[in-house]
Amino acid sequence: MSKARLRKGRAVTGVVLLNKPQGMSSNHALQHVKRLYNAQKAGHTGALDPLATGILPICLGEATKFSQYLLDADKAYRVEALLGVRTTTSDAEGEVVEEKPVSVDAKHIAEVIQDFIGKQAQSPSIYSALKHEGRPLYYYARRGIEVPKKTREITIHSIELLAVEGNKVVLQVSCSKGTYIRTLVDDLGQALGCGAHVSSLHRNAVADINESTMVTPEQLEKAAEQGQSTLDDLLQPADLLLGELPKITVTQTQTRDFLHGQPIPLPVSDANEAEEWRVLNEQSQFLGVGRVKNMELWPRRVIALEYADL
Repeated sequence: MSKARLRKGRAVTGVVLLNKPQGMSSNHALQHVKRLYNAQKAGHTGALDPLATGILPICLGEATKFSQYLLDADKAYRVEALLGVRTTTSDAEGEVVEEKPVSVDAKHIAEVIQDFIGKQAQSPSIYSALKHEGRPLYYYARRGIEVPKKTREITIHSIELLAVEGNKVVLQVSCSKGTYIRTLVDDLGQALGCGAHVSSLHRNAVADINESTMVTPEQLEKAAEQGQSTLDDLLQPADLLLGELPKITVTQTQTRDFLHGQPIPLPVSDANEAEEWRVLNEQSQFLGVGRVKNMELWPRRVIALEYADL
């Protein structure tokens, strides 16, 4: 009996583009999808806050090997911010710590937004729930105690002002990995002089994946009731995670070599050293990712042999 058959669950491989509902944790969503598919392995490509909705790619089986490509990818969000109120967590779930009158218009907001575009070091709000020495930062902020600021390098590619409705501002934000949208909104509120917090957040793009092929938990449950094949029809291929990596199609002999750890020849003569390519067989089945070394393509991460249809 093979090792794969001894594992609990199905050896199913693919990606579910889940539209995570508000109030559900990313781990709860992951376990729910894994249970519906009875999958041996499952993982996601970067958590969404329970408050947030939108794209949460769930990787099943061999697709989990390639989740890092989306962890490192750019993201896009539609965010609603409520001006005039700061909270402990910079979102609607936190306690109110400051309220100010709002006297800004759309033109002024659009001007201030421009200051937040580009590369920058982002620091969490002093009213954040992030911890310092075991206590949330807002514990120190309320007592006037200064603590060392932790920063991370991020890039805000674009911010589009979609609407201003009273004290509510709607933005479309495109940003690098590691960006705290809550911190961005809190910083914007401070720059406007009135404070702000996130009232709702929806992730509508990850890398080049948009929300057009998302499915809801309810759609998955309905498909599961109709049978496993109907549910499997909602899976996206594992190489969806690889964005714009160039592709190479290989012969049956090269397929075997690649899956056994051997290099394969490149179809071009000008590839960059350490460049990565996605590898497919002649039936367009995804085999893995190779990395250029000495003008050959060496396996970097591959589909396990027992799952490859040779």
